[in-house]
Amino acid sequence: MIRLHKSVGLPLVGMTGFETPLSEEENAIQNTVHRFARDVLRPIGRELDRMTPEEVIAPGSPYWAAMAESVKLGLDPQLIAQFPEEVAVRIESIIGEEFGWGDSGLGVSLGVAMIPLMMAQSTGNQELIDMCVGKVGCWLNTQPDRGTDSAILYREELSSGGKQSTGNVTAKVGADEIVINGQYSSWVSNGSVAQVGLAYMAADYGDGFYGTGEQGAVTHGIGMIIPLDLPGISRGKPLDKIGQRALPQGEIYFDNVKVPKRFAVALKDDYLGNLASAWSYAGTHMCQVFVGAARAAFELALAYCHERKQGGALLIEHQMTQLRIGEMMRRLEMARAIARRSLAYARISPQGHPYATAQAKVSVTEEAMKITHEAFQLFGANGTTREFPIEKIFRDVRSALIEDGENYAITSRLGVLAGKLYQSGWTKE
Repeated sequence: MIRLHKSVGLPLVGMTGFETPLSEEENAIQNTVHRFARDVLRPIGRELDRMTPEEVIAPGSPYWAAMAESVKLGLDPQLIAQFPEEVAVRIESIIGEEFGWGDSGLGVSLGVAMIPLMMAQSTGNQELIDMCVGKVGCWLNTQPDRGTDSAILYREELSSGGKQSTGNVTAKVGADEIVINGQYSSWVSNGSVAQVGLAYMAADYGDGFYGTGEQGAVTHGIGMIIPLDLPGISRGKPLDKIGQRALPQGEIYFDNVKVPKRFAVALKDDYLGNLASAWSYAGTHMCQVFVGAARAAFELALAYCHERKQGGALLIEHQMTQLRIGEMMRRLEMARAIARRSLAYARISPQGHPYATAQAKVSVTEEAMKITHEAFQLFGANGTTREFPIEKIFRDVRSALIEDGENYAITSRLGVLAGKLYQSGWTKE
């Protein structure tokens, strides 16, 4: 049926654009998180952006105030999971978008901080849950010589006759103990501040790092949750970056670090599946955060076009500006739809895949970059000054095209996946 209206009015629109009506609970959550993003994340993010990396992570830094305030929100993923699946997805999407709208660097940091706890909850291991509760977490996977290679899932992703690198961090797995040596790269999000880490690495179970057959080109591995105050663990300098400076990133070193084997969440046979599950989660959070960052850029540009005059009229009164604003809004709606669809797929589909969520991360961040670039252009020369926050958002979003997987590399992996799906029968009928 056609829904009939007696007059032409403005459409229903909310903070998250052309949204179907939110429930009372959804509205309450959105308003609470929006206030937190506006009053805490945004001002603290701007303050941290002007500080050195060492100042950002120092005791008494505003970073720690943001972390403390986030706890007061009470946004436990297990509580959100009690809603019907479709509602839980929308709530998770709204929360991630508001975090990104406030500050994308802090938004990413808040998401990563929960990963070890969420993995512990997924395994049901109470000892690991207790180890992670109330702690800032990180996800340890990227290494200096094993960046893009760190999450190879298929033989087709390797060069002809090539093997996956063992990388810079390796584990020797014994009967009751795991011994770790090596270095994770500077790009570990929360690496400079984390108290506990969800770590993945190549592992030797006593028969070497490689198996036999087709998959033998891919290393054996292990996933575990590690308290980062164990003897032999040290940190490098926090990374000095052009964007997302509110997100502490830095190296973590392991020198004969001994970890109880019971801290493992995935041994040899379960390693790739567990790694893929963690990566699927990370990609979906990136999508929501950078929809929020793009929305922040769009809103800044929209307001500026109603204040700035050129040619005797406000910018918004020029037809070309209307076209540019309309194009930005269209792309924002598209990015949000992609982000939410990928989140629903990852949370609800009985068989998800990290390349499915990663391709959404590519689409969302590419659209976010186009939106932010256009917003930057509309500010003209003013956009290049630190007086206007659009230059910070531009730097933050630019980093996202590489973060959590460089966009071209991820897209090539989607091509590998498409080939394997076709070989299994997809699209043949």
